[in-house]
Parts: sequence; C-alpha cells; structure tokens
Amino acid sequence: MRELIDIANKRQEDIHAWLDEREAGLELPLYASVDIRDAGFKVATVDMNLFPAGFNNLCEHGLEDAVIAMGRELQLRLPGCREILIIAEEHTRNTWYLDNIRVLQNIIRTAGYEAMVATFLDVQPAFCDKVKFVELETATGKSVRLYCMQQILKEFHAGKRQIDMIIMNNDLTSGIPKSLRDEKIPIYPSIHMGWHSRLKSHHFQHASDLITEFADMIHVDPWRLQCMDAVVDDVNINDEGDRNRLQDAASDLFSAVSEKYREHKIEEKPFIFLKADSGTYGMGVKAIEDPAEIPSLGRRARNSLYKGKSSRVISRFLLQEGVPTISTYGDQVAEACLYTLANDVVGGFYRLHGEKNSRESLNSRGMSFQAICPHLSKYGECGVHTENNIFDVYRIVARIAGIAAHRETVQLERQSVE
Repeated sequence: MRELIDIANKRQEDIHAWLDEREAGLELPLYASVDIRDAGFKVATVDMNLFPAGFNNLCEHGLEDAVIAMGRELQLRLPGCREILIIAEEHTRNTWYLDNIRVLQNIIRTAGYEAMVATFLDVQPAFCDKVKFVELETATGKSVRLYCMQQILKEFHAGKRQIDMIIMNNDLTSGIPKSLRDEKIPIYPSIHMGWHSRLKSHHFQHASDLITEFADMIHVDPWRLQCMDAVVDDVNINDEGDRNRLQDAASDLFSAVSEKYREHKIEEKPFIFLKADSGTYGMGVKAIEDPAEIPSLGRRARNSLYKGKSSRVISRFLLQEGVPTISTYGDQVAEACLYTLANDVVGGFYRLHGEKNSRESLNSRGMSFQAICPHLSKYGECGVHTENNIFDVYRIVARIAGIAAHRETVQLERQSVE
C-alpha cells in the first residue's frame, strides 16, 4: 500500500488533472456514500449508495464542509431555488435513520434554504387524513417532523405550497410511485437510479473502465484498485440447480482471484462475497470461503439471501472478490465509508464491528461508527485521524466511483425513455 500512497503524493497534479478532466461538465451525483475496503495490498470500492443514510455519523467539520458544498451545488443545479422537499424512507421506526434525516435537513437549512421532510410514498396511513405531519424522536433525543407526502403534493398542485426541488433519501426499492413519475419538479438523485432498476454490477463495470484507464496512467495493475466479479441471473436460492450454477461461477471467480494472488505473491486465501445485485442495508450478503459452501447453504443462510429490503425477492446475484480489511479501531475491525457532495469528499467514518472478522461484511446488526478526520491539522480531535496519507487514495477511488455513477445515471435515464 505504501506504493499507492507514494504514487498519490508524487503524481498528485497528474491525478487531479485526470479526475478533473473526467468530471468536467458532468452533473455528478448530488450526494453519495462510498464503502472502501483496504487490504494493504489493494484498496477498492465495494459498494456505492446514492441515497446515503449516515450524515449523522460525520464529524462537525465534515458537516461544515457539507453545508458549503450543498449550498453551492443547489444553486448550480437550480439558480434561485429556495424551497426543498426531502423524501425520506418509510421505515420511520429506525431512530438512527431519523437522525440522519434531521442532520441532512439541518445541512440544507444552514446552507440557506427552506427544507421540509415528507414520507409515506405508497401507502398513506390513516392519521394522514387528520393531520399533516408526525413529530418523531431520533436516536439522539432530537425531534424531526415528517409530513404526509400526498398532502404536500396536494397543497403544491393547489398553489398553496412552493416546492422548487425534491431531494430523494428514499432508494425506491419498490419502484417509482406515480406521484413522482408524473412530477415536473427537479428531483435529485434521479428517480431512475433507485434500486428498482439500478444494478451494482453495472456500476462496477463503469468503474472498471475508468480504473483501467487510470491505472494505466499511473502504471499499476488495475486489480490493485478494484474487485473482480461475476453475475448470475434468474436464481432461486432455494433451488439446488440454481445454487450449483452459483457454485460454478464462484469457482471461476476464485480461480481468477487466486491467479492474481500468485502474481502479486499474496499468501492469504481468497474469498468472495455473494450479494444481491441490487439493494442496500447490508441485506442479501454472505461471505463465501469456498465455492463448495454454496450448494449446501443451510435454511437460515438461504432465507437471508432469498429476500432483500421491502421483502423483494432476490433473483440476480453479484459474486464479488472479497477484500480483507486491515483497518481497525481499538479491538474492532473497520472499513471506511466516504461521503461526497457533487463528488467532493466532505467527510466520512469508519464502520466498526466487534463481532466480525476482517473477511466478513461489517454492514450488519451490531455495527457502530467512528467519524474520520482526514486532516488532523485542520480538524483537530473531532474523530479518527487516518495514518500514512491513505485517505488520499480513498479520496481518489471515491471520486472515480462518482464518475461511474454519473455514467450509470445517463444509461438508465436513456433506457427509461426508449
């Protein structure tokens, strides 16, 4: 990893020029979170969420940067806009998620805009017939007010309420509601980037194209900055024949990764993650140490892989090279998660887990978070300070992920009108 850090330092001007050239003129994702695993011998993005739900985990100075970036970006996208509607997820019992919404609303308000939060996109609860909103307590004891979406839109169409822009913090797993599909209000991120249509494998293909080009410029093996993967579609995880197909694909992937380990003289044993090709919250993910495990998966493991968020059946799987994390905090294993606004990294945090090892998914029950302060001299002691300038490498792969997400958006929006 020392090699990548040295390259990031010595080729800084060339690297930033390359990134700036590929970002120029693009409408990059309004905001995003990028999960990064650092194995020492490689650093790679393993997930990229366009509806981030952890703003409450950023350090105070990261939030200050977010306010500046948000204010600048909203005016660039819609000059003169004032009234912002945030659309939240509907799992309002998650009090940590509510704290995320509260912090996101505060970022937008502090940037100089009016901001309100609405939810209940598909099914309007009975209380919405009597009241306009509900006041809920977050995990930190603060309160957040959630308005009933249908009432807000009704007032808007009656000319009683102004909405200049909608910011989605709902990943639309269940699809695009008609109320949003027909709206002419600018919506960010694009409603076509929800998990009803977005595929992780498509993101990683766009990212691979960029990383291959970037790695050629800095003269490193692109494998050092990305994961190998494979996709198997039309899968019923409870069907033995389909699990055998997954095993065959996993065996091929293990062989390819093993060859890279031999090439780079890495003595560890490869592993992979079997994960849903769409979806979030760490659902539908399992670490696989040997392809032979897949046909004999037990009922509990199959159940966890059968359905994702909103009870959506998983039928398409991404097999992704596992990246063992060398990051730790105290006695817990960790992985970095960076937050971006218009592809500008504003902060991040380490996802920690005291009951998982370096080869498992940390995005699961029992995880905790510790804010990252990338520049100790600027930020003081508000969070963990990354060592050895590795944050510079994290920042590069995060920006590449943002450019790839832009290419995804263009592709999906084009497909939506064909």
